[in-house]
This record gives sequence, C-alpha cells and structure tokens, in this order.
Amino acid sequence: MPTSTPDSSQELRRELKPRHLSMIAIGGSIGTGLFVASGATIAEAGPGGALLAYMLIGVMVYFLMTSLGELAAAMPVSGSFATYGARYVDEGFGFAIGWNYWYNWAVTIAVDLVAAQLVMSYWFPEVPGIVWSAIFLLLMFLLNMISVKGFGEAEYWFASIKVVTVLVFIAIGLMMVFGILQGHESPGLQNWTVDDAPFPGGFASLIGVAMIVGFSFQGTELIGIAAGESKDPARSIPKAVRRIFWRILLFYIFAILIIGLLIPYNDPQLLRNDLDDISVSPFTLVFEKAGLLSAAAIMNAVVLTSVLSAGNSGMYASTRMLFNLAREGKAPRIFGRLSENGVPRYALLATTVVAALCFISAVFSPTAVYIWLLNTSGMTGFIAWLGIALSHYRFRRGYVAQGRSVDRLPYLSKFFPFGPVFAFGLCLLITLGQNYQAFLTDRIDWAGALATYIGLPLFLLIWLAYRLVKGGGIVAYQDMRFPELDQRQSSQ
Repeated sequence: MPTSTPDSSQELRRELKPRHLSMIAIGGSIGTGLFVASGATIAEAGPGGALLAYMLIGVMVYFLMTSLGELAAAMPVSGSFATYGARYVDEGFGFAIGWNYWYNWAVTIAVDLVAAQLVMSYWFPEVPGIVWSAIFLLLMFLLNMISVKGFGEAEYWFASIKVVTVLVFIAIGLMMVFGILQGHESPGLQNWTVDDAPFPGGFASLIGVAMIVGFSFQGTELIGIAAGESKDPARSIPKAVRRIFWRILLFYIFAILIIGLLIPYNDPQLLRNDLDDISVSPFTLVFEKAGLLSAAAIMNAVVLTSVLSAGNSGMYASTRMLFNLAREGKAPRIFGRLSENGVPRYALLATTVVAALCFISAVFSPTAVYIWLLNTSGMTGFIAWLGIALSHYRFRRGYVAQGRSVDRLPYLSKFFPFGPVFAFGLCLLITLGQNYQAFLTDRIDWAGALATYIGLPLFLLIWLAYRLVKGGGIVAYQDMRFPELDQRQSSQ
C-alpha cells in the first residue's frame, strides 16, 4: 500500500483526543454563517422558512455524518473521503475530490484572512488590511507547524469561545422570549404573525436559503480528516459523530428560533450580510435589545475568533489532504514527508502559499476579494459531501457482496440505504440549484453562474483528465479492498 511505510517516524501521530475531535467539528461549522449571515436567511425566508430550512439541511448533514462515521471508524486515514472515493467509486473520482478539497480549504483560509481584515477595521481603521492578514497567516502556520496536539489545543479553545457565546445568546434570548429578563416583556408570537410570516416567500425562498444553510453546516466533515490522527478512532469517531451533530444542530435551531421570535423578519437590519459592520449581526441586535451596550465590540471579537478558528481548521484539513494525496502517489512525493514532530511541513508550506491569495486585497477592495474567493471555493464542500454519500453506499454494498458481516464494523449507520441516498439526492439538488436565479432572467447572468458553478466543471475536468492519463473505471464490488478492517480483525 502507498500509504504505509516501515519508518514509524514518517507516520502521523495519533494525538488528537475525543474533546479535540468534538471542537474541531464545531469550530469548522459554527462561524460567520451563524453569527452574521443568519439574519439574511430569516429576512429572505421568514422565521418559519429559515427554521424549516435549518432542520431539513440538518437532517441531511446527520445522514452524511453517520455515513462518514461508518467509513472513518472502519478506515481512519488522513485522506478520508478522497481515499474512500478512490477505493469504492473510481480512482479518478477520489483523485478529483482530494485535489478539489485541498484547493477549497486552502482558498477558504484566504477568505478567512480577508474577513479578518474587515473585522479588524472595526478597531483599527487606519491600519492596512494586509498587515492583519500577514499576522494571522503566520499565527495559523505556527499553530499547525508545532504539532497536531498543538493544533488540537488551539482549536479546542477557539471553538470553546464560540460555544460559550452561542450558549449565552440562547440563555439571554430564552429569558427575553419568556419575559424573565427584567425590563423586557415577552414578544410572544407576534413576530411570527407579522405580515405574511412565518413563510413569506413560500417554497421558492425555502430553496433559496437552503443553499446558504448548507454552507453554514460545512466543516462538520473535518472529523473524517482528523480520524487519521485520533486516538482509538474505532471508539472516538462514532462518539464524536453522535454528539457533535446534535450539539451543532441544537445551536443552530435554538439560535434561529430565538432571532425569529425577537426580531421581525422584515427588519431592514436583518437584510444585510456585512462583515464591515458587525452591528448588523442578529446576535448583536438581540444583545443590544437585552441592554448589553458593548454588544457590537463583543460580537466583533467573537466573529474574529470564528474567522481564525475556521482558518486554523482549514489549514489543518488542506495540509492533511495534500499529505495523503502524496502518500498515495497522487501528488508530488515531497508533500508526503513529515517533520520530526509528525507535521507534513511541505504540504503545510504549499497550503500557506495558496492562502497568501488574501494579499490580493492590497490591490483590490477587501470586500470584493472576499466575495470572489468565497465564490471560487463554495461548490467544493458540497462535492465532498456528495462523495461521502456515494462512497458509503458503494462501500456497504461491496462489503456485503464479498460475504462480510456488517456486525464486524466498528460503527454501523442505522439508516442505510435511505440515509446516503437521501443525503446524495438533496445535496445534489442544492449543488445544482445554488444560483438558479441566474437562469430565470431575460438575459442569463453568465458571470454570476460561472462564479457559482466553476467548482463543478473543474471537478469533472480533473476526474476526466485522470481517467484519460491513468485509465481505470468504476470499481467493481468484488474488487474492493478493506485493508484496515482486515488488519484489525486479523489482530483480534
């Protein structure tokens, strides 16, 4: 196997604890999507539509997490779904997912660094934005260069700040909803009945915000990447899958419910989705209603932490994906080398170089660069989710077709085959419908469509190029390999 080597010093260190796994997933998925963009979601779909969208996408993500949990517990490798795609779908499919996912997170780091510029301008408007990007890029690089344990600890505390913020928000919000907070009467359901709430835009707006909600949940799949460096993955991965998802979903559901109850969906401030002015964050608006005068400054600090946490996780995920691609012979071998402390330093350097795209903001508007980078990387997360669902479906079919008992799997997804099929179908609908409005006008917005969908033809092009150069095809069920499972079972 390309991923194995007799030199133990060239193997990743399994130093991530269950608490690290939990916070890595939370840190990757709770960020500006909740703290800033949630207001625009409610404004577009209404309180009921937004809540329904989060619940529907939440169910889809749950099925994806159980699929990933079964795969990662059985085969805890740093390449995760790229490796699974190559083994159980098609070699070129896994190759394309791996390179697209590396690119996605590497560019997302640049997105987060530009976002950090916008946030820091709140306190230091006179300081050039690239100064902050340089400082934070160096910080992320050092946190990932120290050791995987150092990264895990940093992410644990980054994510803890976000978790505490959401819990405080929910607690204060509930007291306001029930009229417990002194000086505030309960609004009841009046904001759910104003005008044509709770579903002002009908089904069309629900589909529209489903795209935004899907982006908000991206990052939960990071535990699949971290499986290659986790202690006792057969136990810790299933536990993380069960606990993390419900925590994340409840955070989102309660937060959206509280915002919808306390702020009318047609409030002009909710229509904005602006990192330049954190005062428009629905969290800030609710805190200000509660009498917290320094709410904007506090939320600005929290959003900055969220941005750095997401960038830190992205640095880790993209580095490990590139490392695994190199170990499997799908990237230059130099990226498969480890430092003495078990860090893929050359893969980390390559990722850092791509993340330096954030310095384009020195030439163009930081806000314009932020939107441009966000559009170029947005599709790839959904492609990875599609790959997880398809890989799990074919993995289980192939496993059973070879006469193996599913009872021997460390973790079993209870909803197979409905779970991966439902997740694949809904995820595909979201992927293809992300910018359907561009095709409904008299003159098709080709520029907008290209910015949104560029990731999809790029993925297909890489897949096709690999097939043309290397050959191959869809892996037959009888030809599938399960080396990690066979090794574990033979040692028992």
